[in-house]
Amino acid sequence: MGQGQSGEEKEVTLQNIQELYRKFASECPSGNLHLHEFKKIFGINSSSTEEEAAYMENLFRSFDTNKDGHIDFLEYVAAVHLVLRGKLEDKLRWSFKVYDRDGNGCLDRQEVKHIVKIIYRIKKHNDPSITVNIEDICDRIFELVDKNKDSQISLEEFIDGAEKDPWVMEQLKLDIGPCDWFMGQQEKKP
Repeated sequence: MGQGQSGEEKEVTLQNIQELYRKFASECPSGNLHLHEFKKIFGINSSSTEEEAAYMENLFRSFDTNKDGHIDFLEYVAAVHLVLRGKLEDKLRWSFKVYDRDGNGCLDRQEVKHIVKIIYRIKKHNDPSITVNIEDICDRIFELVDKNKDSQISLEEFIDGAEKDPWVMEQLKLDIGPCDWFMGQQEKKP
């Protein structure tokens, strides 16, 4: 989920936050960001697949920390901070929570296949030449990350595997460009 620590990190200033609030208040006059608006931000629309829509719904729920069905400005700022400035381990913990669809604290093969499939469908929108074998990617992830070979990836195995292996990180990363989107919001007029 944009987990990598890149050299292109941009500083988010108080002025940026104030401008973001102005934009948030303008686009979300109710003071809340709803799921359909959230999907629109990330380019998920009626032509998107069910898997992409389901992934964005899970992502939305991960930001809706009080589980009231919308993201208020404080939740929004916390999400922006995590995505833009959060530590790698925090981003990995958050990604794991998003990927763990059943919330049992482990990723099974079905969950890993599902997320890899969605990540590659979304990546394919940006680069139609991408071709992958989801089964092979899933098998390799389990080979590299599932240290105790119980066919489940724990949070600790997930973090350890992603931090130590750039290939694993690349497979589990979705570059949705939140930093560019955030900074782009500063330039748009309401």
